[in-house]
Order: sequence, then structure tokens, then C-alpha cells
Amino acid sequence: MSKKHSDMKIRYIQYFSVLSLFFVFGCSNTKYLPEGDLLYTGGSVTVEDSIIKKKDKKALEKELEDLLRPKPNKQIFGLRPKLWIYNIAGEPKKDKGIRHWLRTKVGEEPVLFSKVDLDYNASVLRNFTENRGYFKTRVSADSTAKNKRATAEYTVQPRRQYKIKSVKFPADSSELSKEIAKTSRRSRLRPGRPYDLDVIKQERERIDARLKEKGYYYFNPDYILAQVDSSKGDYEVNIKIKIKEETPEKAKVAYKIDKIVVYPNFSISKDSVRYKKEDIVQYKDFTIIDTANTFNPRVFDRTIYFKKGDLYNRQDHNLTLNRFVNLGTFNFVKNEFRASDSLKNTLDSYYYLTLLPKKFIRVEVLGKTNSASYTGTEINVNWNNRNLFKGAELLTVSIFGGADFQLAGQNKGNNIYKLGAETSLTWPRFIAPFKFEGSSGFVPRTKATLRYEYQNRTQLYSLNSFNASFGYLWKENIRKEHQLNVLDVTYVSPNNVTPEYLADIDKNSALGRVIEKQLIFGPTYSYTFTNTMQKRKKNTFYFNGELDLAGNITGLITGANIKKDKTVNIFDVPFSQYIKIKTDLRHYLKLGRDSELASRLIVGAGFAYGNSTVLPTSKQFVVGGTNSIRAFRARTLGPGSFLAEPTTSTYLPDQSADLKLEFSTEYRAKLFSIVRGAVFVDAGNIWLLNADPDKPGAEISKDFMNDIAVGAGAGLRFDLSFLVLRTDLAFPLRKPYLPDGEKWVIDKIDFGSGPWRKDNLILNIAIGYPF
Repeated sequence: MSKKHSDMKIRYIQYFSVLSLFFVFGCSNTKYLPEGDLLYTGGSVTVEDSIIKKKDKKALEKELEDLLRPKPNKQIFGLRPKLWIYNIAGEPKKDKGIRHWLRTKVGEEPVLFSKVDLDYNASVLRNFTENRGYFKTRVSADSTAKNKRATAEYTVQPRRQYKIKSVKFPADSSELSKEIAKTSRRSRLRPGRPYDLDVIKQERERIDARLKEKGYYYFNPDYILAQVDSSKGDYEVNIKIKIKEETPEKAKVAYKIDKIVVYPNFSISKDSVRYKKEDIVQYKDFTIIDTANTFNPRVFDRTIYFKKGDLYNRQDHNLTLNRFVNLGTFNFVKNEFRASDSLKNTLDSYYYLTLLPKKFIRVEVLGKTNSASYTGTEINVNWNNRNLFKGAELLTVSIFGGADFQLAGQNKGNNIYKLGAETSLTWPRFIAPFKFEGSSGFVPRTKATLRYEYQNRTQLYSLNSFNASFGYLWKENIRKEHQLNVLDVTYVSPNNVTPEYLADIDKNSALGRVIEKQLIFGPTYSYTFTNTMQKRKKNTFYFNGELDLAGNITGLITGANIKKDKTVNIFDVPFSQYIKIKTDLRHYLKLGRDSELASRLIVGAGFAYGNSTVLPTSKQFVVGGTNSIRAFRARTLGPGSFLAEPTTSTYLPDQSADLKLEFSTEYRAKLFSIVRGAVFVDAGNIWLLNADPDKPGAEISKDFMNDIAVGAGAGLRFDLSFLVLRTDLAFPLRKPYLPDGEKWVIDKIDFGSGPWRKDNLILNIAIGYPF
């Protein structure tokens, strides 16, 4: 058979398969319907109006169609697989088992036309359009039935949309009216804009929010009346904002703060608070009733924004509650404001705080695997004290250990074991020679950490690592976070280096840097911005920037900056001197209710100078693996076009460099139940700043884009609510280490070939999303 005929035969088979799918899914879904009923396949809305612009008409039709109920069964490429699964599963005999799971969790019950109320939907459409200013709208409804399926069609005939002619705010001399009038500059009700009932509701809430910042504690949006007059004709309305006559007097008055009372040991299981006279502590403007002498009163002075005599405002109200929660010592925070009995137009503020257990132990056991074929486990035992010095300080003492075993692949037999301990103490304030209060609802923190870790790579070497840090963490708001370590010291010392590894160093001198003694110290700073918590936004972002400055001041003091031919040691160890910058930018584009396009760009650069010629190995950039370019195994790609050859028959050395550029984009969508799918493309590489004779092609050049690696793949994500289990299968599209003209390997993709799959398909199993 000729190639042409063979291709035609394959094409006919493909067409037949697609048609068969449509037939199976379509016919089988309707044969299970109740006698005399139809499968509802959706509704459509047509707006008939010659004045509305075509673009606005389409947008209005889309909004109206979203209001129709019920929603038809979900379609994927014109098919309804969830309904098909529901039907073929049949009625389960028990409330468990595979049939019950398929029918109730994976499948979807048919949406019958008998459940569609045409008149109700028509009234919903009419109300919506009239609320948008299309008064006296006419709506008609009809249906079409064919092949046991039915659709609903709605025709909307709106009249000309009314616009706002004028807006008047209260003009009398009362203080409340004056405050409402002051808000008019930011009003969304503007002459010339379309009339919209939702905007009027939002305006009432906006005015109320503004008044809450001016002391009007008892006011609420229902006390505002918007009178709309459309009798003038010309499709225009006049709006008059008024205070309702039935508004209570207390809602018309601004309130100040009088007493501030705190109960740090409140129990929600008791109806009242019992205390003795000696339990009452007066500290500045606060009355603290601490029956167990749990806290230093200064904690509340730093946490509560209100002071006696302050005008009530909602911002300080919410910031105070946020700070109490953010302290991490309270399980339950309740706040009440009551009208004062002693002073007119004042509020007494009460804070009822329920404590979390002061001391607790948490044990974490993890199972993990990565793309370098390592499978392992890790255990962490953490002992915590939430209130060490009665100032809500958090002391954490951790002991951890783990092991990674490579059961297959290049590094088989080179297992990794680690054991260590860490102690950290966090203060809910800045311990510094300067005062820092901030206006955020997040408590600024000072953190000191001591850490030791022993790591043993069997048959190769062991490393002892010590770290000490002291720094500050603070948030401007929920989106912006800073972390500054003014002191960050790391000391690494090797031992038990095997003859095998020493022999490999003779062949590749770069391996020797891994086991060099290292002394790294200097400030580090990171800034994070994110608005990904805003679920309604179509575009959301995440940005993290890191700056690492090691040995800079020490280099000036010791003269290491100018001693080009001599290395300066501290305690017989050369200290590292470098500048390192890394940025991580992510963008999330919401495409639908259950789908999005996620993209990430990473750019990093490190420059060693003065007392160092290269970056410490632990500070260099690597690429590849489960959270990077997934078509290449972790730490095996690059630098540049360099291809590392195995130094022995048992392991492949890690590849690292001074520069990094990486980009990923991923389409994510919900498939069914807890299962989500993704298709992705990853690209990038790492480079050296200076040429290395042992690594030809690793140095950055003007043609660095020619060294970009590209990979693609698909994966499944199982969202178990408490964690997301991710499986990604990836393969390379471009291999930078191949000769020019042969780097793109798309034409060599052959999923049917066993040798190709073995050399190119990479399975990544991980916890959580890659970004």
C-alpha cells in the first residue's frame, strides 16, 4: 500500500472515531430520559433594539444568558461526558462502591426540560434590564424541541436606556448631612451615566463606609434613600439622596471611644467573666482583666489602635481585630462596642480573647519524590511555646531527619541522608534602635534563628552546615510583604570525602567547590507582592524579588576588594563576597470559572568579586526538575550548551551557574470532581559569567538565546483540599547541547518508540502546583 493511501486510511479512521463518539455520547444520553420528557440543552437570549450598539447588545445578551436557570449539563467539545457517565453507571444499590462514586461524584444528573420555567426566566430578564435603566422592557419566551432535546429562546425588547440628569445630596445644616455631602466627590452617580439600580446600592454602601470612618457607628446603608424621578421625559432621571425620616437619633451622631476593656483569658464556654479586684490592671488607656497574669500589658498597647477619646472608625476597628488574630496566640477573638453609661455619644470597647494552647508539639511526616529519580521521606518534630516571655513571643525548637534513595537512574546507590536541628524565636514587634509601628493589620516581627544540618551523600562526601540569622518581617497590607535579615551567617564544612569523589575532582575541578569550606555572611532582603487572593479579578499577579549581599562591608574593612592576589580568611576560612539578585514574576489569566492560563518568568544573576572568584555552590542557580523545566531532570541542564558527562558509572554531578532565565506557561482546567488537567510549555537555561575550560559552551554570550532549552507536557492534579497531588509527564522540544541546526527535536518525537520514551519522557510527581 502506498504512503498516500495509508494516510487517507488513517484519516478516515480518525473521522469515523470522532463520529462514533458523538453518536455514543449523544444517543445514549437521551435514551435514559423519563417517558415524555426532554433533555434541556440550554437557552439563548436575543436583544432586539436598533439603538443599542452591536458591541453593547452582545454584552447585554451574554449577561442575560448567565441569568437563565437551570444551567444545562456541562459540555466538552460538544459532548456531555459527565451525563454519559451518570447514565451508564446506573442506579447504585448501595451508598458506596465504584458505581455510587461514578454516579454521584463524577457523573451529572440530566437537566430535564420539565424543570425549565419559561415565565420565571422571562420575569428575571425583565427585572434585570429595567434595573439597568431599560424601563418598560418586553420579554417573550419560546422553546424548540427536536430528537428528545429542547432549547429555550428568549426575545428581549428594551426601550431606550435612561441616563442620569442630576444628582442632589443632602443640603441641610445637620452634621450628618454635611458628612454625606462631603462624599459626593467620589460618587459613582454622575450626570450622563446610565441609570443602574446596582450602582445606587453600591453608592449607599460607599456612603455608609465613609460615615463609619467618621464615627457614625450605628449608621447603616438602609438609612439612605435614593429618590428617582423619571417624570420629566427625555429618557432621563433625577436622583436625590436623602436620609430616611425613620432613621434613629443614635445613627445620626458620631461616637468617640471611652473605656477600652480587654479579657485575655475569656472562655466561650462560660456565660460571664468572673474575676477579682486584683485581676484588674490599668495600663495607659486600657483596662486589662487578666485572671492568670498571662500577658505583659504592653502587648495590648501595641495591638489595639484605639485610644481613649479617639473618634470611632471602622478601619482601626478591623485593623485591631486583624492584629489580635495575627499574633498567633488566640483561637477566638470577639469585639463588642456598647454605648457608654457615663458619657454621651461615646462607646466602650470590649475585647474577649480565647487562648490557644501555650505549648504544643507538632509532628510532620512527608513522603517525596523528584525528577532525579530520588524517592524519600522526612520527619520533623516541632515543639512550640506561643507566649515565652508574656509578650506573645513564639519559640520553636525543631529536630528533623530524612533520607532520599535513588532506586533507578544515573545516581543509583548514592543515597542522601540528613539530620539536624533548628531553634527560632519570633517577637511580635521590631527589636531595633529605631521605632517602627506601621499602619497595617499585620504585626511586624523580629526573628532570630539558629540551625545545624548534617548531610551525607553515601560514597561521596558529608557536609556540616551551620546557620544563624537575625531579621525583620513586616507587611504593608495583605498584598505587600517584606523580609530583611540584617545578619545571615552560614558556615559549611566537609568531612568523610571518599577517594572516589577525590578522583572525580581530578577530572572535573568544579566538583571541588562543592566540598570547600564556606563562610557566607551579609544582609538579605526580599519583597513580595501578590493580589492572587482577589478571585474576581481576571488578571492577577505575584512578584518576588530577592537581594543577597555577602561580605561587602567586610571586604571594605579587610581590604579584600583590592587584594587581587591574596584571599582574606576569617577563622582560617575564606569568606564569600558577592551580589545576587533574583526575580520571580507570575501572571494568572482567568479564562473561565474553572480554567486559567498561568505564566511565570524567573530572572536571576549573581556576581562574585573581591574575596571570591565564583559564587558559593549553595548560592548558584540550577534548572530542571518538578518545579522548573520539567522535560529535563533536576540540576542536569546547562550551563549554556554544555553537556555534562557522567564522572563515574554511578552518578551525574549537579550543574549550576551564575545566571538564570526561565519561562513557563500552563493552561489549567477542571476535568471533573477533584481532578484537574494541565498542558504546559517550559523554557530556559543557566549560564556562567566567565569561561570555564572544563565546561565549553557554558559562558554567557550575545547568542545566549541559542542555548534556550524548551520542553512541553501534560499533567493531572488531584485536589484533595488539604493538599494537591501533581503528576506531570514532559518531554523536550529543544535540546541546547545538540549541534546547531539539530537543537529542535520536535520532528523526532515518537511516543510509540520504547527507546525514545526511555530517553525523553520525564515523569514528575510532586505536591502542589509548580507556580
